[in-house]
Amino acid sequence: MTSFVVLVFVAVYVGMALGRWPGLGLDRTGIALIGGIGLGLAGAVTPDAALRAIDFPTLFILFGLMILSARFAESGFYGWCVTRIATAHAGPVALLALTVGVTGLLSAILSNDVVVFAMTPLLCLGLRARGLDPRPFLIALAGAANAGSGATMIGNPQNILIGQSGRLDFFDFLLACGPPALLSLVVVHLTVAFVWRGRWSVPAGGAPVAPRIDRLELAWAGIATLALLALFASPLPQAESVLIIGGLMLLSRNLATRTILGLVDWSLLVLFAGLFVVTAAFSETGLPAEAIAWLAGHGLPVTDPLVLAGLAVAGSNTVGNVPAVMLFLKVVPDGGAGVLYALALLSTLAGNLLLVGSLANIIVAERAAAVGVRLSFRAHAVCGVPMTIASMVLALLWLAGLGYLPWK
Repeated sequence: MTSFVVLVFVAVYVGMALGRWPGLGLDRTGIALIGGIGLGLAGAVTPDAALRAIDFPTLFILFGLMILSARFAESGFYGWCVTRIATAHAGPVALLALTVGVTGLLSAILSNDVVVFAMTPLLCLGLRARGLDPRPFLIALAGAANAGSGATMIGNPQNILIGQSGRLDFFDFLLACGPPALLSLVVVHLTVAFVWRGRWSVPAGGAPVAPRIDRLELAWAGIATLALLALFASPLPQAESVLIIGGLMLLSRNLATRTILGLVDWSLLVLFAGLFVVTAAFSETGLPAEAIAWLAGHGLPVTDPLVLAGLAVAGSNTVGNVPAVMLFLKVVPDGGAGVLYALALLSTLAGNLLLVGSLANIIVAERAAAVGVRLSFRAHAVCGVPMTIASMVLALLWLAGLGYLPWK
């Protein structure tokens, strides 16, 4: 049975890296789901074991935050932010700074994937109407979404997973990861501004879209966000806090429950559930523990900062940061809060390296292509590689300097 579990695990994670199985229309969610089903049908995982493997509090937090982000999107808030950026009376470098700052802040509080999904097409249209090349701003948008989301436990899915796994405090996480995330936003701005200096202009064309903003809807979403932060400071478990806010967000005079739930990324929730089952089954084989012990015996403990950074870069830019983090948490012994802070920051910042390094990057590229702006792999990498190296070095120095990491 061990051989079968390993075969399924390898097939699923190869699928995560490729994005699909060759010759089939399955995406990453379908691959993870089929992997979990296959293990169950073969008897490698019992129904009770599968339920125990799924971290339901993490799924509840993701679900609640998706509803909150959906209400912000429905209010027209993201479009309003983009319009204010694109029409600001400022030069390209200042506009770039606005893009980075606004995106980073929103991504720290709301889902980074939702932020870039809503902002990308409007940003392209607004900048082209001004005669500015959208590509450097798109690179900054994706980079800032990744960097900013690293500041909090709710900024991206892998941080939610890490926070729940380690039972981390929301505000302790912010104090540890917020400053290096802020420094990373500065790195994103400086890198893109330097690489694209003197190449900002393109022939003006089209007209920016003026999105409608529902002030009452926005106020309701804003109050809910403040309430959520207040609940995070209370003894109430985070999953329950988010579910309370998510439930309240379903109360609307204008939006039907079906409409709101239609904005939830159910595919991502199913992906998580499938990967929980597959990684748990693989962990039970004992092979990951043997591999970790072998590395430690050769002077390469996975909790070493440099080893951890290398694994974060490799994992985020192959199978993706969420599957990589999920596997790490399942097979690596508890290294304490410091290692978890490092894992959250490094796995998130590593997503800026290549265009395929994070889902946010891919969303930006696809949404931009839909309005006629092509962001190439090379154009992203020219900025992505240096910004990733610099931001990860700063993050490691920060965490080591404060004693969060056992730097030797």
